[in-house]
This record gives sequence, structure tokens and C-alpha cells, in this order.
Amino acid sequence: MKVTSFKHVLIHLAIILVVGFILLFLFFNIYLPNQTQHGDSITVPNIQGRSYAELNDFMNQHRLRYEVNDSTFSTEFPPLTVMKQYPLPGAQVKENRKVFISLNAKNPPKVRMPNLVDGSVKNAQLVLQSFGLELGEITYEPNLAANAVLKQLHRGRPIEEGSYIAKGSKIDLVVGDGKGNSSFTIDNLMGMDLETAQFNIIGSGLQVGEITYEAAPDKAPNTVLRQIPPAGAKVQIGETVDLWIVKFGPGQVDPGLPTPGSEDSGL
Repeated sequence: MKVTSFKHVLIHLAIILVVGFILLFLFFNIYLPNQTQHGDSITVPNIQGRSYAELNDFMNQHRLRYEVNDSTFSTEFPPLTVMKQYPLPGAQVKENRKVFISLNAKNPPKVRMPNLVDGSVKNAQLVLQSFGLELGEITYEPNLAANAVLKQLHRGRPIEEGSYIAKGSKIDLVVGDGKGNSSFTIDNLMGMDLETAQFNIIGSGLQVGEITYEAAPDKAPNTVLRQIPPAGAKVQIGETVDLWIVKFGPGQVDPGLPTPGSEDSGL
């Protein structure tokens, strides 16, 4: 009887082990996968650039949810469109997973206009970028300061440092060409004394050329009698200006000639 009882115990243990194994197999391979959707994943679609208005229907079609967790501004996207997303496109996730998105703001924030004048174009570009502004058109005008910013414009008008402007706005620059004015009109030097005329010539970026003295009894001595190029002529920086200066005034006598009654007069 004892042998038979022990045999029955072994049989029952074997049955219990088999049933337990079957239950574990069914739990891990059928029940648990159905409850956790093990192996059943969804590919996250690309929603960057998609309008917020159509986002709800789109995500429902893909059996996913979304949540806005950030809002910034960029000129690269239209207002109220998705700029960023997480998980990224192509990621494998479970059904009903929440996708976090960053929306482009409807209205750009205001920033203060920096001072770009007298700096270089390269520096202006870096400063604009740091302020969230964009570099617009660059036009050049005659100026000896090569690539130096002479004016900063917004929509064709000068904009002062510290003015509030929408982030992302384009700033146009007027920049020196490094050559200066190619030509300009020379001043009238007639009647100026020699020192004043020379000061005017040098101050205009010209050079003093030959100085010739002439007698002109009806003119004040040491004044400009004639000039080449003449007044009103177009000249370029660096050109020379020749002057004719009055040597003798009314009643004056050339000191190089003998005066009447002297030994050398022959009288």
C-alpha cells in the first residue's frame, strides 16, 4: 500500500508540474502579450511642419496622442506648426503613446535693435543672429571705410539702436565700398590766400601742385589768381591742383628788379 501511495503522489506531482508549465506558457505567450501588446509597435510619423489644426485627426489615425510642451518662434515655419517632436520620426512605440511637440508661436516676440554702425559686415551678421534678427540686403556707397556699416535700415528706413522690433525681422545694411567718392566738384579757390587754399586742397583729399607767382597790380598779394583744374570741375581724390598766386599788389615793385634811381638803373 505504501508503494502504491508513493506512486500516486508522484503522478499527482507530475500532473501538477505539467499543468503549471502549461499555465505559465499560456500566461507569458498569450495572455501577457495581449495585455501589453508585446511585439505590436507603431512607427512614429513625421509631424514636423504639420499644422496644429489638423494634428488631432492625424494622430488619431495613427493611434497616437500628443502634448504641446514648448512654444518658440522661427521664421522657418509658419505660425502654429510643429517645429520639433519626441519621439523622433521612425521610432517604434506602443499604441496610444504620447508624442511631445514644440509649436511655432503665432506672433513673434519683440527684441531690441542692436547698434551695427561702424562695425564690420561680418560682425553685424553675428550680432543680428544673436538677437534673433536676419541680415537683409547689403548696398554699397562711396566711402573709404571698406565693409564698414554706415547705416542700418528696416523696411527702407533707418532704425535706431534700442528700438523694439519683431524677432526674425530683416535688417538691411549700407556699407562703405572702400574707394570713397570716385569724383567730386572742386571748390572755387579764387581770392583765397595761399595758406587757406592749400588747407582746402589737402582737406579735400587733393594734392597741391605747382605754385606760380604772377604780377597782378589790381589784386591783393599772396592770393589765388588762377587754378587748374578750374572751379566746378570734376576731380578725383589724389589729383593735384596747380595755383597761380599774386606776387605784387598795387604800387609794389618786383624786388628782383632795380628801383628807379639806383646804381643799376642806368640813369
